[in-house]
Amino acid sequence: MPYQKMSKQVALCGALALLAQISSVSLVAAQSATDRVLKDGKITIGVNNNSPWSFVDETGTVVGLQPNELRAVLGSVGLKEVEFVPLEWNALIPSLMAKRIDAIATGMSITPQRCEQVIFANPDVAVTMSAVVLATNPKKIHSFEQIAKDSSIHIAADRGTLEAKALAEAGIPSEQIMLLPDSQTAFGALLGGRVDAYAATTVTVTKSVADPRLKGKLEAAAPFTGLVKEGEEMAFYPAVVFRNEDAKLRDIYNDGLQKTKKDGTLREIIDKLGFNSLKIAPETVTAKSLCGGNYR
Repeated sequence: MPYQKMSKQVALCGALALLAQISSVSLVAAQSATDRVLKDGKITIGVNNNSPWSFVDETGTVVGLQPNELRAVLGSVGLKEVEFVPLEWNALIPSLMAKRIDAIATGMSITPQRCEQVIFANPDVAVTMSAVVLATNPKKIHSFEQIAKDSSIHIAADRGTLEAKALAEAGIPSEQIMLLPDSQTAFGALLGGRVDAYAATTVTVTKSVADPRLKGKLEAAAPFTGLVKEGEEMAFYPAVVFRNEDAKLRDIYNDGLQKTKKDGTLREIIDKLGFNSLKIAPETVTAKSLCGGNYR
């Protein structure tokens, strides 16, 4: 759940590659992430170049809603050093389980299926889905339901994401769906006429079409309705992800996250990224309520 300025694509990719090379030389020690954070103040975080959730800025620094949030929350318990490991989306959970990283902070939404493998902190924000289309929206695309009924419309999504799953759940035939590695590839497919839309969260779509290089070429499909179940449009809840044995660290993080919600720190982090309309997840929506019987 991705935006990068097209004019800086090469620079960002280069920065990611450099960070990956630096990070790959050190594996996470056998010591648990909880012990390391509480004793040494160090943690290794897996990220995907996926703004606003996590991305590399112009200085080569990993920033974004969840990395900034994680610094603010765990800084209060002595976190001094954060090592970021840029990874492909599908490599995030396997890398966490293999102990190459200690946590994931890149906008991964909570689902019961993912809760079978890993443990989630409570969600920070609530998002719905939208779509990027060509300027003027020539095919007048306004919903997943419409796409499912019109075989002439083809839509892209990032491979392995909740958006890709939502397209299938909405009844869109597989032959109308193009799964791609990232948003930049999807924008190229849109501009090249290979697809008619690109499915992403509302925040990703908003940020993407604000890119000056895309102005007049791509726009947000508006209005737009994403995945609907039982007559209601589905919201999705991203959260920081931990390994099963680090439930104590997850609980410490949850306590800190709750404080940032109450004292306005989380709202400030969100607004500084330009997402004033992004809603903070309500207190009634927790990892436990979303994971169901798979919560640990």
